[in-house]
Amino acid sequence: MIRRHGAELRALFLVSDILVAGSLFAIVSRLRFGEGWATYWQSTVRIPILLFALYAAVWVGIMALNGLYRPRYRWTVWSEAADIVRATAWMTLGTLAFLFAAKLPDVSRLFLLVVFPTQALVTVADRAVLRLLVRRFRVGGRNTRYVVIVGARQRGQEFADRLEANPWLGLQVAGFLDDDADAAAALPPTRRWLGPLDRFAALLHGSVIDEVAICIPAGTWNERVVELMRLAEDEGKIVRIPMGLADRTFTRGLLEDLDGIPVYSIVAGPDRLVELGVKRGLDIVGALVGLVLLSPVMAAVTLAILVRDGRPVLFTQQRVGLHGRPFRLLKFRSMAWNAEARLPELLQHNERNGHAFKMADDPRVTPLGRALRRTSLDELPQLWNVLRGEMSLVGPRPPLPREVAEYDGWHRRRLSMKPGMTGLWQIEARHDPDFDAWVERDLAYIDSWSLLLDLRILARTVPAVLAGTGR
Repeated sequence: MIRRHGAELRALFLVSDILVAGSLFAIVSRLRFGEGWATYWQSTVRIPILLFALYAAVWVGIMALNGLYRPRYRWTVWSEAADIVRATAWMTLGTLAFLFAAKLPDVSRLFLLVVFPTQALVTVADRAVLRLLVRRFRVGGRNTRYVVIVGARQRGQEFADRLEANPWLGLQVAGFLDDDADAAAALPPTRRWLGPLDRFAALLHGSVIDEVAICIPAGTWNERVVELMRLAEDEGKIVRIPMGLADRTFTRGLLEDLDGIPVYSIVAGPDRLVELGVKRGLDIVGALVGLVLLSPVMAAVTLAILVRDGRPVLFTQQRVGLHGRPFRLLKFRSMAWNAEARLPELLQHNERNGHAFKMADDPRVTPLGRALRRTSLDELPQLWNVLRGEMSLVGPRPPLPREVAEYDGWHRRRLSMKPGMTGLWQIEARHDPDFDAWVERDLAYIDSWSLLLDLRILARTVPAVLAGTGR
């Protein structure tokens, strides 16, 4: 299975199975033993909640031994249900054997008769509902990754078929590139031909593309295909290469499987799935906690802007996110209401060397806005962008579309990770006039990313903000 995407579903199953098992044990206990259920279990274990946790852990362990957290290339409700029933049988036999060995004959047999079959039924239903919800979530365009397929003939079509047969992976075919006009003309009406290979660079720069699948037999590759792969890697795209029996092997990349097809996956950026999942979890928790704890500060800033500068309180601006995704960035307004219209007259005073604008004494900034910028309070509404998944707490600076349009090729790899409220650029190069120096720090962050690095950046951001060095 393509682990970067399939792992998300399996992680969801794991968390759900733990919660469902522990909750079911508690609910059946309450129904069977009434209000004295806690007292009943205290004869076995001093703290009953530990028994619930142990039950959930054993259940998940037996599920894992029965392959219920491994990739399933030919999934059906019935095949999964059969494995869950098998796991339930092992759980039942193991529990009875333990009770006999530990000489605990007083445990209610009626309780066991209810909890195990119910566990199987609830787990089957829960997983079916989760798959349905994830499928609808993906079809609705949420957390979808877009794949461009190079090669419109049989191999490209088969790869697209397998992606469409596994919608919970969240991989959607954006279209096909091929120099062969006949192959393009033969595409089904539901699939798009995006043009010849010469359009590849323009496609990457003008569309949201996360992955590139090379579906041209390796034996027919030419320099253009190799250059195309190199460009995709340089810009931080994941490159997938479906393999056939006659294809060559590769000395790099990770060999994965998509519905029975071996696929070489070349990943240029961070690929530690568990850590990336934890990063997103920290973003959600950090944004929620920040919005709650800082709500008095945000209310005070809102009131100050209303009194001093009037409406609007918030300033929204289109920015470019992960792999070119546009989003509306939120900030407290720190400039005059017509600031965007006045930008062209100030471009000659730009203090940045490169594709970004910065002016220390920008006349568009209000007196209150200068104070907000100096303390970085104007950035607080971006916690909502983080909660929505458009940004992260830590990452590269979110650029403007006009800046991205002027990027050199190597600059574009900074778009391969979600933009952040803070990053290496803020704590090391915040006032560096050289745009390339900013990008170099962004790429250093991407290449060396880890959770520990994020925590270090967050820790160093606090004194930088308290020092009031923002502009």
